[in-house]
Amino acid sequence: MALNQQDKRRLRSLGHGLKPVVIVGVAGVTDAVVRELDGALAHHELLKVRVNAGSRPERGRMIATLCERTDAALVQSIGHVALLYRANPDKPRISLND
Repeated sequence: MALNQQDKRRLRSLGHGLKPVVIVGVAGVTDAVVRELDGALAHHELLKVRVNAGSRPERGRMIATLCERTDAALVQSIGHVALLYRANPDKPRISLND
């Protein structure tokens, strides 16, 4: 899913006050983490994920893997926290066409 700059700006403003819902721990990106993230994205559409990895490249790889496995779009990544978005096709909660 590709987001344009206007969509990203809107999603960043909506996600500013959110707390991380899913935390990727020492075990990394496991099937359980992916299932939890998939369910959370289906319900919330926009959420923050905290990735506890030692190095910046490792965090980037983990975030890319999460996005790929859940079909989510990366809106923003700052430090250990990533903001992810995936529209719910059945019951959309966030409209990007406003």
